[in-house]
Amino acid sequence: MVGRTSNGTHDYAGASGAPCAPGRRRGAGTVLTEPAIFAKDTSCECRAPHEKLSIAQARRGTPMDRPVRVYADGIFDLFHSGHARALMQAKNLFPNAYLIVGVCSDELTHKYKGFTVMTEDERYEALRHCRYVDEVVRDAPWTLTQDFLEKHQIDFVAHDDIPYSSAGTEDVYKHIKEAGMFVPTQRTEGISTSDLITRIVRDYDLYARRNLQRGYTAKELNVSFINEKKYRLQNQVDRMKEKVKTVEEKSKHFVYRVEEKSHDLIQKWEEKSREFIGNFLELFGPDGTWKQVFSERSGRMISYAMSPRGSPSNSPPRQLSPSRSLSPPSRWSQPRPASPSSPKEAS
Repeated sequence: MVGRTSNGTHDYAGASGAPCAPGRRRGAGTVLTEPAIFAKDTSCECRAPHEKLSIAQARRGTPMDRPVRVYADGIFDLFHSGHARALMQAKNLFPNAYLIVGVCSDELTHKYKGFTVMTEDERYEALRHCRYVDEVVRDAPWTLTQDFLEKHQIDFVAHDDIPYSSAGTEDVYKHIKEAGMFVPTQRTEGISTSDLITRIVRDYDLYARRNLQRGYTAKELNVSFINEKKYRLQNQVDRMKEKVKTVEEKSKHFVYRVEEKSHDLIQKWEEKSREFIGNFLELFGPDGTWKQVFSERSGRMISYAMSPRGSPSNSPPRQLSPSRSLSPPSRWSQPRPASPSSPKEAS
């Protein structure tokens, strides 16, 4: 749920409408950008008398000044989504819930469970910045005692229902369940701190090489001299492979472009060839234009040869040149005398 504070900013509450931690509540003048508070050494300071509640009463709802105080504890190493979902369920168990999260110290954790990746201060801060957490208890006990429950006035304890065997007992929450103060939550399958550590161990070489590339020294990574040289050589090989891969990709791209251009050129050449052949056939084919033109011209030439055209009637007469007119007539050109028509004329 989203509300608006007195200064105009937005404030958030849980999905059930429960208020946030002190200093982060709706109308308090601050927003959920502040981390959750640390639990005080003294007992809880509640405005209303702290009376024992049953689960049915808590689910029906309580007054705003009497929130249901829910406690959830754990190691919370490598804080992940599985942790956050468990705390979300604990926060939304009741309409008016105040979630207290206990975080065990490094000393207890290393004694009963094993070495952690994060320090206890880092784990405290990780929990303080979870949106579902209202209060963080540092150096929480491994097994909950009655004094601890009364000191923090805890109404219910939230945890998954799988028996948690540790510290020489089959289930550290057995007495909480018998007292009717236990409320189960569901585990998120597929994610856990152990799973994350397993991934790191499985891919140790990759992470060591990566951190060497980022400037960490072999001493900081606890890597031997021989392994350091091996990792650096592998990094160089990987860089060379990356360069070769880049060149191959560029070559493939270049070849693809050349093939694409070649295909376009061949396609254009084919189109031009078809156009040229079509024009050639149109001109010189069996029924082409050139044959028709040749036939027409041949017909005209034959017609000229068979019947030449006469001179036009209005053409001027041809005149002889002076040189030709003054030349003596040849004997061949002189007129032949006419034969006498009678013997008298002949004498």
